[in-house]
Amino acid sequence: MLDQTYYEKTDAILSEFPPEEKSLIPIIQEIQEAFTYVPPEILGYVAGKIGISEAKAYSVASFYENFSFEPKGKYVIRVCDGTACHVRKSTPILEALQSTLGLSKRKHTTDDLLFTVETVSCLGACGLAPAITINGEVHSKMTPEKMMDLLEGLKGEEAE
Repeated sequence: MLDQTYYEKTDAILSEFPPEEKSLIPIIQEIQEAFTYVPPEILGYVAGKIGISEAKAYSVASFYENFSFEPKGKYVIRVCDGTACHVRKSTPILEALQSTLGLSKRKHTTDDLLFTVETVSCLGACGLAPAITINGEVHSKMTPEKMMDLLEGLKGEEAE
């Protein structure tokens, strides 16, 4: 069960859009931006507020890969596995991250909600391969060692 602040923030988001079906996607985008994911309870709440069924809201939200129903970490690390990155050895970077953070193909987010690791088909940075992003910031010509240095830096920021 979510606390009241989720509903208050959602009401603030809803106030920015007309209460109609065509507002659903931008509302969901704002909710994900605010909470790092789309809480299922909130999606049902939004459906009621804009006059559509929960089933319709879920079908829209689940259609788009970008929407997540599970909380993401403070740092979202996306490892490119497109052709250029894959050939330039992005897999060892992913494996090093998963091993270090205790993650797997099924578990993408650390228990402390600090890190989420995802693979993506392309970051559009093929000339910089292998590439990753951390919260949208591109890091190029990565190696497992460079990745571990970045990870340690992020952990250090949290300790301060």
